[in-house]
Amino acid sequence: MNKIQFLTMVGCHSCETVKKIFDEVMPDFPEVEVLEIDIATPEGQELVQKYGIMASPGIVINGELFSTGGVDKEKLIEKLKSLE
Repeated sequence: MNKIQFLTMVGCHSCETVKKIFDEVMPDFPEVEVLEIDIATPEGQELVQKYGIMASPGIVINGELFSTGGVDKEKLIEKLKSLE
């Protein structure tokens, strides 16, 4: 199964915007699992350091940094289609 690690933090407006995009897009990609991870947790900190994430949200798709600080909906859809 394909996996998206969605690194968020409390009070992040960009994170809320990206959550809405995921809510719209993800029903079309049932084979992709989205894991929301708080940056403040040990797991979140480990991922921030591993991928050099400097802005939230951070989006990692199948172990590859996809974006930080927000997401372009069309680019996300293109990437998800490429996973099929």
